[in-house]
Amino acid sequence: MIGLIIVLVVLVLLIGAIFFYAYNGLVRLNQRVDESWSDITVQLKRRYDLIPNLINTVKGYAAHEKSVFEDVTKARAEAVNATGVQETAKAENQIQTTLKSLFAVAENYPDLKATQNFQELQAELIDTEDKIQASRRFYNSMVCDFNTKRLTFPTKFIAAKAGYTKDKEYFELDGEQQTQVEQPINVTF
Repeated sequence: MIGLIIVLVVLVLLIGAIFFYAYNGLVRLNQRVDESWSDITVQLKRRYDLIPNLINTVKGYAAHEKSVFEDVTKARAEAVNATGVQETAKAENQIQTTLKSLFAVAENYPDLKATQNFQELQAELIDTEDKIQASRRFYNSMVCDFNTKRLTFPTKFIAAKAGYTKDKEYFELDGEQQTQVEQPINVTF
């Protein structure tokens, strides 16, 4: 009888340890996903802050390209106000397209390309794009880890009871844009 009680106590303790280990792992991964998303938003904000300076620098040389400046400004505003992974990804696709247009305009002005201010902004933008890419990879890796842990046995049952019923969303850009972001954006002038 005492042997049976000891076995039951050990079994209850073992099940409790598995539950707490799995639950704490989910919480930890959830926090890492949130933290890595925060890293992305910091880098995106850095890029959004560079855009007005870039526009003003190019505007001084190409004032007649008003529609390009308006498009970039509008895309920046939408990106700054985007919430959530999917909305941010959509805004990022648009901002990538408009920045390409802005750089295409700048390509026509050799004097602009030679200015120190423009070269510094270009270097900052390239550095920021690299950081966005790294942050995005880290975020997607954390999402993969969370989603995998949430769906594996026995954590799957614990996740459902703890309210972790949905997969986290990957930060993926649409088709062609995704390929371009996975490699550094070439903004040579």
